[in-house]
Amino acid sequence: TILRAAHVVVPGLTPITGINMGKLGFMTELDADEALEKLPALLAGEGWIDERAMLEAELSTGKEQESKRFFALNDIVVARGEIARIIYVEASIDGELLTTYKADGVIAATATGSTGYSLAAGGPILHPQACQFLLVPIMPHLSLGSTLVLPSETMVKLRIGTIHKAILSIDGHISLPLTGDATIAIKHS
Repeated sequence: TILRAAHVVVPGLTPITGINMGKLGFMTELDADEALEKLPALLAGEGWIDERAMLEAELSTGKEQESKRFFALNDIVVARGEIARIIYVEASIDGELLTTYKADGVIAATATGSTGYSLAAGGPILHPQACQFLLVPIMPHLSLGSTLVLPSETMVKLRIGTIHKAILSIDGHISLPLTGDATIAIKHS
């Protein structure tokens, strides 16, 4: 819910607060039983703003390089599609070729996202206010297997170099098919 709310308010600066209505309350400040009591104080400006870094992705596809822009609070994932085969993802950092990942995919994660899929894939945990972001390979095979911690000024380009389907996932709820001509440019938002 918090991830979807962040997508609604981007690129504005609208504050978001979460009310935990269940058992798992990651990124929620209030429990349901205290919300009516404490929400008026938050709306009156009492409390604090916990600013989180986000990522911006520009997807370019096709011969005419049509592009779409996305924002992510957690992560941007390029991964294999429905066929259980590795994909080839050429990664460049600030215009310089880094490697071609031969893997199930690659995760670009914010500090907020560093405790989710990125952590499950072996990445480190960043401090919640960190502006750096992570580049984490998913199950690499005979290619670079280390996570990179990148400065916020970095531009990462991921180019799909595979003939079978791959997908682009933005915060786990926007999912788009990718073809072999797709390029995703990722930077701090």
